[in-house]
Amino acid sequence: MSTTLVEPTEQKRPDAAPAKDNRRIQRYSLSLPTRVEVKVDNKFSWNEVTRLEDVSAFGAGFILKRPVKRGRLLQVAAPMPRQLRCYDFMEPQYKIWGLVRRCVPITSNPRAESYAVGVAFVGKNAPAAFNENPAKLYDLSTRDDGGLWQLVEAAAMPDESDLPTYLRRHTRFAIPESLVIELLDESGDVAASETTVTENVSLGGAAVFTSFNVEVGSFLRVRSERLDTSIISVVRGKRVGVDGIVRLHLEFIDHLFPLEGIE
Repeated sequence: MSTTLVEPTEQKRPDAAPAKDNRRIQRYSLSLPTRVEVKVDNKFSWNEVTRLEDVSAFGAGFILKRPVKRGRLLQVAAPMPRQLRCYDFMEPQYKIWGLVRRCVPITSNPRAESYAVGVAFVGKNAPAAFNENPAKLYDLSTRDDGGLWQLVEAAAMPDESDLPTYLRRHTRFAIPESLVIELLDESGDVAASETTVTENVSLGGAAVFTSFNVEVGSFLRVRSERLDTSIISVVRGKRVGVDGIVRLHLEFIDHLFPLEGIE
């Protein structure tokens, strides 16, 4: 597992709390207008204007209409008070990269979904590996030099047994759920569609059987008439099983899958 250190000048403030007191860093309830940008891959990104729920020099909480996977990097821009900044003290907008540490649904209404998101600030610049692959997931590790933390690439199969359920990466279930997948063109129109079933499915993604000849990075819309849901997805992987049938590994972008409807 490779390691990417956060720039020391961005994480070691003169008035920052000592490492042993990191768990007691005070957060402030500041309802500031905030723009959050998420880069799905090198071709697609989305952004949303929201308001901070709470903030400190080292992290923030806010509500989004779309879920964001734990471990993903996103950029936050807000008119932050100078005392909570680590750089760009005179800029009207403070832009900083944050690592998603939690994403919790706060409504069960599929027509008005929203998610409470908590991020840890990791610096002014994203790591070089992120620029090459924005879908890469990261984690935090203790710094050796007394700083707050360092950013490391997430393990492929992390041990999350000691984490509460809402902080764990999404478990996949081997459930054959009937779906319609629609291939979207560059204009967002449906170019082709087929009815299929899942090989496995989780809140944030699924593996589906397909006859489509699509490449990694293609966008699909996944629809379930039974569950009355429609989700924009991106193809993250593609493989052929021993049965000769192609499987697409999908990441759900704008909604979580309603697992409560199939469990």
